[in-house]
Amino acid sequence: MQEEIFCPFCDDFTEHVTVKQGREHLVRCEVCKTVHLIQQERTKLSSLRVIVSKERTSQRYQIDIPADEILTVGGELLVDDGVNDVILCQITSLEPAKEGRRMKRSRAEEIKTVWARAIDEVIVKVSIYHKGTTTSHIIPTWGEDTFYAGEVRTVDGIRFEVNKIKLRSGKSPNKAVARDILRIWGAKF
Repeated sequence: MQEEIFCPFCDDFTEHVTVKQGREHLVRCEVCKTVHLIQQERTKLSSLRVIVSKERTSQRYQIDIPADEILTVGGELLVDDGVNDVILCQITSLEPAKEGRRMKRSRAEEIKTVWARAIDEVIVKVSIYHKGTTTSHIIPTWGEDTFYAGEVRTVDGIRFEVNKIKLRSGKSPNKAVARDILRIWGAKF
């Protein structure tokens, strides 16, 4: 793999090839062919406990992220446990490492537990009205799937028109992505 690195012999940034990796990388300049060591930048990591909710279940993960990374409630976090799961989440709460109130924003090194909800794959709850009866349904979908008021969709073999979308924030827009939707109301079509 080639990358631009400062060569002390050429006194310039030139293409280098990694010869050996370790605490110090041994690299060879592609211009003057000289081999020299470079220090690898080290990043302090913080180990965080992350509780990810997915509908009615929660899963605990342990992840390492840069200690100076800023996490914010409402922000996204990619949880990779290094074994099986990789989940895109939205942060819902930050529990401090020291006694105190939960925070809205903090550096990773100051956080004990991150509470989050999965947003890559979600369940959209739908209430469909037909002749005086309302039935509840769920639509498993990707978090980025967009729903529009007035569009016709099918769930459990029932065609319905989306009449109203309610978001987790309480707003009712004409369109929204699935991960932000609390419930959809529709009429059988």
